Amino acid sequence: MRVLIIEDETRIAGRIERMTRSFFAEKLASLDRFESVEEGLAFLATQEIDVLLLDLNLNGENGFDLLESVVSRSFHTIVISAYTDKAINAFEYGVLDFVAKPFDENRLAQAFLRISSKEQAGKGLRFLAVKKAGEISMVDINDLIYIKGAGIYSELHLSNGKLELHDKSLEKLEQLLPDSFERVHKSYIVAMDECEKFMVNSGSKYELMLKNGEVIPVGRTRYPDLKTKLFEPK
Repeated sequence: MRVLIIEDETRIAGRIERMTRSFFAEKLASLDRFESVEEGLAFLATQEIDVLLLDLNLNGENGFDLLESVVSRSFHTIVISAYTDKAINAFEYGVLDFVAKPFDENRLAQAFLRISSKEQAGKGLRFLAVKKAGEISMVDINDLIYIKGAGIYSELHLSNGKLELHDKSLEKLEQLLPDSFERVHKSYIVAMDECEKFMVNSGSKYELMLKNGEVIPVGRTRYPDLKTKLFEPK
C-alpha cells in the first residue's frame, strides 16, 4: 500500500502517520507527507499511490484545488477535515470517505477498511471525472448507462452514445457508485433504471438487454439476485 498524507498541522500529520503505519503494518510499501497543495501536486506528477489522505484547509490553501486536479486518478482519496459542511461536496467528487476532525484510530481504521470493502461509501457521488488532452471534465452519473472494465481502466458508456475512459478500475468505481448501480458481471456495472429485460440462452448463459437495445453479459452466479432486484415486484 502506497499512502500520501497532505496535512499542514505537524501534530495531526504525525498522528495520521502513526495510525496509518499501525493499520497497514507490513502491507505499507511507502508513506509520504507534505503540507501544501503545491507539494502534493508536484509529488503526484511523478509518483503513483494507492491512497491519498487529504486535509481541506492547508495553510489557507483550499484542498479542493488538489482534489479537483486528481479526481480522475486511479487512487482512492479519504478526506480528513474539520469542515464537515464540505462533506457532501467532497463525496460528489468521488472521495471514498470523509473523516471529521477530531477523530480517533477506530474511525480512521473504518475508512481504511473501505479501501478493500464492497461497501459503498460515496453515496453522494454526482460526477466522475475524466481526463482527456490534459483537461478534466466532469461526467454526471445520471448520464451513465453502464461501465465496462478495461484492465486497470474503465469505459464509461453514456446516454449520448459517447464513450469516456476513466483511470479508476471497475472495482474502485464499484466502491464509489450509489446503489442505483449494480455489478452484473465481472466486467460490467449497469445503471439499474437502464435495464429492460433478462435473456436466458442455451447453456445457461444469461444476458441483459438495456433500454437502448444494447446487450451485455450477466454472471451466472449473479443472475438470481439480480433478477429479484431488477424485475420482481417488492
